[in-house]
Amino acid sequence: MKLARPAPTATLLLLSAVAASAASVPVRARNGMVASQNAIGSQVGMEVLLAGGNAVDAAVATAFTLAVVHPEAGNIGGGGFLLVRPARGEAALYDFREKAPLGASPKMFLVDGRYDRERHHEGHLAVGVPGTVGGLHAAWKDYGRLPWRQLLEPAIALAREGFMVSDGLARGLRAELARFRRHPASLAQFSRSGEPYEMGDLLKQPDLAKTLERIAERGPNGFYRGATAELIEKEMKARGGLITRADLETYTVYRRPPLVGSYRGHEVLAPPPPSSGGTALVQCLNLLEGYDLPAMGFGSSRYLHHVAEALRRAFADRARWLGDPGFVADMPLERLVSKEYAASLRRTIAERASVSSPSSFDWPTESGETTHFSVVDAERNAVALTYTLEDGYGSGIVVPGAGFLLNNEMGDFNAGPGLTDASGLIGTAPNLAAPGKRMLSNMTPTIVSKDGLPLLVVGAAGGRKIPGTVLQIVLAALDFGMNVQEAIDAPRINHQWLPDAILYEPFGLSADTADALRARGHRLDERPAGEWSRAHGIALRDGLLEGGSDRRKPDGAAIGR
Repeated sequence: MKLARPAPTATLLLLSAVAASAASVPVRARNGMVASQNAIGSQVGMEVLLAGGNAVDAAVATAFTLAVVHPEAGNIGGGGFLLVRPARGEAALYDFREKAPLGASPKMFLVDGRYDRERHHEGHLAVGVPGTVGGLHAAWKDYGRLPWRQLLEPAIALAREGFMVSDGLARGLRAELARFRRHPASLAQFSRSGEPYEMGDLLKQPDLAKTLERIAERGPNGFYRGATAELIEKEMKARGGLITRADLETYTVYRRPPLVGSYRGHEVLAPPPPSSGGTALVQCLNLLEGYDLPAMGFGSSRYLHHVAEALRRAFADRARWLGDPGFVADMPLERLVSKEYAASLRRTIAERASVSSPSSFDWPTESGETTHFSVVDAERNAVALTYTLEDGYGSGIVVPGAGFLLNNEMGDFNAGPGLTDASGLIGTAPNLAAPGKRMLSNMTPTIVSKDGLPLLVVGAAGGRKIPGTVLQIVLAALDFGMNVQEAIDAPRINHQWLPDAILYEPFGLSADTADALRARGHRLDERPAGEWSRAHGIALRDGLLEGGSDRRKPDGAAIGR
């Protein structure tokens, strides 16, 4: 399979523009669909399906392509979760979350006993051991149909020969230029001798092309061993980082059974820990199943109140219980996702807002940069894949000579023992850093099915806003009958326990609705448009695939045939 240029890029821009001009009309297709944050990535995935590949093949090719054309979050230097629901056989969750280096410790983000945000989120100490390459290869090895090298060829060509910088990418690179100046390799790769790229420029990444070539030739050994691993270790040693070749060589991908929930007769598949997103989603759906949401009305103050209260409780349980299952033996996961527990929580929700306290998890009786894409093929194999660098462009550190950005995922560990406060800083024990431990995630790749068919494949970017975003899309589709584009476009709120406020997007609440929520005791906090999750999903309706791409950020597209 070859990626022709420049014609496909021009076609992609036209397709994306046509989709964006329609008012919440999904892209419809019969034989396959890819919906992602970048039109080139979606097109490459669709070309794989047309070449005889299945949904996993398309997901692998899309993911590697996004590592080239969507450096803000597409990656080989990060990690994530791939959920696959095959048309025949058992569903599986591939956990390729980053892990802490062997030199990590619970107090590593403290200086003289005080929390240091820069150690936690910036620089080389914030980099976790990447998992993306291993995770994609593991899923391909189990399910892939096309040759591994063939799936990487488009990404290699785009990195070596270049691609046209979009307006969205130009804006993102310009915004990050000051951060890139701290790291010579980053500045060299993502600027023109220190000047920002402009829309329409050609961006070539020859060092990244060489790294992708090694991965194409040797699989994971082309990343976790040999020249690439040496370059990573060299950069870590030179700049005070912790990752060694031993950390890279011992990285393990886990194939886990997905969490299985239900909502109004639909099966819900979502990721288990170390992602907290699936637990939060299933818990909220269980809780909200006890209410007649359509009777409340979509977007009403009563509806939003109950969504916020469900999320508040899910995030409190997240802080109290959840972490890497290899390190936290007493997670009561079965209880947290049970209908009985949801019924007990429902009894604590009144018509007025609860109060979140950093010192208590009791209830009175009465929302980073990530990217998600969804794939469904003609046989109705379905893949939901969410992966991340953590912040936009991760740590901002390009590995010299290797051409890829490193994550700053260590920032997803809790700040330090006992540091929980009302601002949202969390210091509970289950998610403190430890050698080899995986940091807790909010990623929520989700597949909703009924009668043996995947009805909704969806996920989102956006840190702690991810579980709430996926929840509200599922509710919009199942309870209110919205098509997938309508569900993605609909205004959203979020509540994450601490800080104790309903977050809402600009123009997301009418003045009357905002007043009614305040009257219920909620504090409201409008957050800028750029902070909101971006979701990409595929629905099956009347035998056709319908694709939706989030228009809160440019460059995304659903492409199908």
